[in-house]
Amino acid sequence: MTARTSSESNMRTATTTRLQLAAWAGTIAPLLFVGTFTVEGFLRSGYDPARMYISALSLGPRGWIQVANFIVFGLLLLVFTRGLPGELKVGKGSKAGPILLTVLALLFLISGPFVMDPTGTPLSQATLHGTIHGLAGGIVFLLMPTICFVYLRRFLADPTWQSLRPWTLVLGTIEAVGVFVFTIVSKLPQLAIPLAGWLGLLQRAALVPFMLWLFGFGLQLLRRSRRG
Repeated sequence: MTARTSSESNMRTATTTRLQLAAWAGTIAPLLFVGTFTVEGFLRSGYDPARMYISALSLGPRGWIQVANFIVFGLLLLVFTRGLPGELKVGKGSKAGPILLTVLALLFLISGPFVMDPTGTPLSQATLHGTIHGLAGGIVFLLMPTICFVYLRRFLADPTWQSLRPWTLVLGTIEAVGVFVFTIVSKLPQLAIPLAGWLGLLQRAALVPFMLWLFGFGLQLLRRSRRG
């Protein structure tokens, strides 16, 4: 084996390893994130997941669990994003997709230490960390459906990703509708009053479809890395 052949083989091995690591990160991240806030919400005394936001789990003595959950998810998403350029080198979504996912990951990292203010805190009493958390969260919910449809364009144009087309279309549409409804209800007091008992559920409906899509994306990437 020549030095050049050996070098090329090592490069292919390193690329495959990086791709597999990214795929595992993309597969584990949504399961761990959703699983953690679901279990913690069930175990937390006085917490009502149908009525209360996920970020409310960051408050109180056990708040560090959800803070860590935000941070771990953000780190895993960065690992996933870093491996995508090796698989999607050119074409639709090859640049915009990883950039948007990187921004999303950074926003989740910010959402951890910058905890929300308790629900009902007057605007005049809002803290800096609560304001930053609110802004980061607003951008997160805007980015999630956008990312789905950015990658849908890629999957529609690339036959090798055709298995993700229906998955992305359905979950991206559900995600977009969920984000729209949640945003309208949470921002308009006259709507929030009759639906105040369901804000937590509406938020989850606007979040979980994206997590399912991310899991499917990571799983498909893992299959491709094993074949490669």
